[in-house]
Amino acid sequence: MSNIDPKTVSSFGDEWARFDQEALSDEEHAYLFDTYFHIFPWETLPEEAQGFDMGCGSGRWAMMVAPKVAKLTCIDPSPEALAVARRKLAHTSNAVFVNSGVSDQPLPLDSQDFGYSLGVLHHIPDTTAALRDCVRMLKPGAPFLVYLYYRFDNRPLWFALVWRASDIMRRGICRMPSWMKSIVTDAIAAAVYLPLARLALLGEKLGRNVDRWLLSSYRKTSFYTMRTDSRDRFGTPLEQRFTRSEVMAMMQEVGLEGIRFSDRFPFWCAVGHKIQTQQ
Repeated sequence: MSNIDPKTVSSFGDEWARFDQEALSDEEHAYLFDTYFHIFPWETLPEEAQGFDMGCGSGRWAMMVAPKVAKLTCIDPSPEALAVARRKLAHTSNAVFVNSGVSDQPLPLDSQDFGYSLGVLHHIPDTTAALRDCVRMLKPGAPFLVYLYYRFDNRPLWFALVWRASDIMRRGICRMPSWMKSIVTDAIAAAVYLPLARLALLGEKLGRNVDRWLLSSYRKTSFYTMRTDSRDRFGTPLEQRFTRSEVMAMMQEVGLEGIRFSDRFPFWCAVGHKIQTQQ
């Protein structure tokens, strides 16, 4: 497999085996799905739409997408993650599973009616190349939804400084053995995520605007989701971050147009359509 970081792939395989999302309630699953997909143009898809989930992980998004389309190809370089996705979508007859990296052409060029990749391409060495390889599989005019970690370009300086401190922690935690990594990231979820998220929830109930509070985006989520994201955030060896303008430029460079950004967390989530005239 090309354009992958083996240690990061292994880390995610371990993460999704541990957090297979079985403990996620249907209500929270729908809420999280909407945070990403509320900008996706479902109405533009053809009746028998076929598309792909690049970096499907546990299959948590594929479970929600598959019933809406004719065929969904779930692609992931981790056999462990793909095994979890297979199990979760065992009841689904229109899901296909491919163990492949993004840059290994897992699907024919110009063949797909839609695609999405959420929280994946920033964990790949060459994000622009990975995005281009996704777009190459789309039919002209097809939509592509992507979520990339943001570089706090819409946040105050102190927010970015807090992240820098946390990133120093990540660089140490991600090198730990799997069992130790899980203990430490669970402890971070309990000691940091949970109290700050619940404080933000209280602030919101008291009429405060908590959008800029640390970890306020978790105020409506379960502790299970906090543990999952703590493991993701601190346990992953490779991550990259981008400003909104960088994401826009990258999407345009690889042949997407009509780009629309979500105006709410998580940042940056955006959708664009493959240029009609692109060959």
